[in-house]
Amino acid sequence: MDTLEEINVKGFAEEEIDPSLDLFAEIEKLKKEKNAVILAHYYQEPDIQDIADYIGDSLGLSQQAAKTDADIIVFAGVHFMAETAKILSPSKKVLLPDLKAGCSLADSCPAHLFKRFKEAYPNHLVITYVNCTAELKAMSDIVCTSSNAVQIVESLPKDQKIIFGPDKNLGAYVAKKTGRDLVLWNGACMVHEIFSREKITRLKERHPGAKLLAHPECEDAILKMADYIGSTTGILKYASGHPDKEFIVATEAGIIHQMQKENPDKTFIPAPPNNNCACNDCPHMKRNTLEKLYLCIKNEMPEIYVPQDIIEKAVKPIERMLSISARLGL
Repeated sequence: MDTLEEINVKGFAEEEIDPSLDLFAEIEKLKKEKNAVILAHYYQEPDIQDIADYIGDSLGLSQQAAKTDADIIVFAGVHFMAETAKILSPSKKVLLPDLKAGCSLADSCPAHLFKRFKEAYPNHLVITYVNCTAELKAMSDIVCTSSNAVQIVESLPKDQKIIFGPDKNLGAYVAKKTGRDLVLWNGACMVHEIFSREKITRLKERHPGAKLLAHPECEDAILKMADYIGSTTGILKYASGHPDKEFIVATEAGIIHQMQKENPDKTFIPAPPNNNCACNDCPHMKRNTLEKLYLCIKNEMPEIYVPQDIIEKAVKPIERMLSISARLGL
């Protein structure tokens, strides 16, 4: 017989679904019956984005989770995002449609190795990007997002020594913008590291009027080409507010669904990767499907668990970030 953990990992994914079932209608019905709310990241497939109650970036969604009166939070994203929601809403049941939806960036920084790395730099304050595990957040002094990382570093005394992790590209971007000498952990996101400078150059030659929008997790060679650098939310807002009609988007292609919905008169072109695949999708984000979302709400599994001691430690650096952001008016 399967253990509770094994059952949770399976999450009833093997359960068959009647092909005639209207999943949109069934999910809406289950949400009302169970007082559940669906949060979806911009990188989720279009069907999931369309049925979600809230769509946004990882921290914005977790903040929304903390505000909701729902008993159940279904986080259509990846594991660390659902963990963050649990940290901010420990009394609520948090579900993830596919428990194997991980993150290459979070995986690139195991907590036990980061602990040794941190010990090698005493008197350094630790700032971690929100895209990391609960264990890593628990070892941090401040958590940041891609949209507030620069301002948070600038808010600290200039002589304050800082470790920044786990994303080396975001860290290098922050160091360049602030002029600070940051100690960087050598981690990266697989999606944002695959964009090809040569292919983007050729694409810009075919679309000379197109603005290149890039996430700061991209490598420096791509950021140097960009007309705008920002978080997923920042990229979306920039495209909506800019008068130009054509944009090349250097981040996970899932965001283009919302960009197109908000700007039907504009053209959005996914930046080409340096592999043989024509896509820049995150395989972890795309593990979640409408079918898994339905089974997740129906069976209330897989559920996210974070140890209480980790919650108590991890919530502090998140609260520090929120406090700094509020003070700076971010």
